[in-house]
Amino acid sequence: MSNTREQFRPDDHENDHFLLTTVVGSYPKPKWHDRARELFEDEDADFDAEEWEESKDDAARIITDEHERAGLDVVTDGEMRRNEMVEFFAERIPGYEFNGRVKVWGHNYFDKPSVVENVEYDQPWLVDEYEFTTEVADAPVKVPITGPYTLASWSFNEVYDSEAELTYALADLVNEEIEKLVEAGAKYIQIDEPALATTPDDHAIVGEALERIADDVPEDVRLGLHVCYGDYSRIYPEMLEYPVEEFDLELANGDFEQIDVFKEPEFTKDLALGVLDVHDTDVESVAEIKENIKKGLEIVPPERLTVSPDCGVKLLPREVAYEKMANLAEAAREVEAELDAGEIEVPAAEN
Repeated sequence: MSNTREQFRPDDHENDHFLLTTVVGSYPKPKWHDRARELFEDEDADFDAEEWEESKDDAARIITDEHERAGLDVVTDGEMRRNEMVEFFAERIPGYEFNGRVKVWGHNYFDKPSVVENVEYDQPWLVDEYEFTTEVADAPVKVPITGPYTLASWSFNEVYDSEAELTYALADLVNEEIEKLVEAGAKYIQIDEPALATTPDDHAIVGEALERIADDVPEDVRLGLHVCYGDYSRIYPEMLEYPVEEFDLELANGDFEQIDVFKEPEFTKDLALGVLDVHDTDVESVAEIKENIKKGLEIVPPERLTVSPDCGVKLLPREVAYEKMANLAEAAREVEAELDAGEIEVPAAEN
């Protein structure tokens, strides 16, 4: 797999070293945008589809700009057009239907969809989102897309003989969507599989699904996999066989207790290291984030290290999310300068 990273280095980047900074995907929605959704979904409100589209465009424009002001190298629109990572796609895939909300934890409910017919691909899911974000952004744009294993695992399966069969069918649809995104110019695509590290022994199913997805991805497109909130020892080192260039991993939330998992055998892919705890409203200082970044250098050398939050930050207060992103970008730039000056040892480079 070729190295796609250098295309995301800004033209005016000041340091010789380059730690790619980005977000996982989601970001807090402006309160007025949530209110607009409520009005659009209220049959008695005088708020039509055109006004709802305007709200989505305005929110996407604002959050994309917010990512750039924070100093991130690669941005998203904060998933302003998406309601939830499974619901959004299930609404666009023939074969799914919704039958009401189910309780998932505490007082949180999830509109868990059911697969009631064979799933099909009949319209692009994210191309309009990508094209709009690219138009309003100066920085490169990443496209997060929920992976087939999570789409299958977090749904009721009433049709396929097994969850694996459903996963493979959905993988073929994700492959079609990625083809459309690549045609539209996407160069950085991230498959989100939060269900992976929480379920034992299903890494082989995910591997087969990723083979189907990656089959037609050109060499100049960066393909990543985001995995969060689970036991990574269940999937390491088997996950190194997956046909992706980068693994985006949640580690800050667990105080980096799992980082040793990736030291033996050697981590051979790029690492997108979660250096911000998205469950904590305390804003990590630049100094704290720098120490977290250095933990990543125990696993990979700087030229293979991406810096990001643990996961999507949509549940944080918006001002907290922004401060965390801005500190992340500043910390990465300071670590780069210290690497240039030879002030930081890189354990991974000694392997």
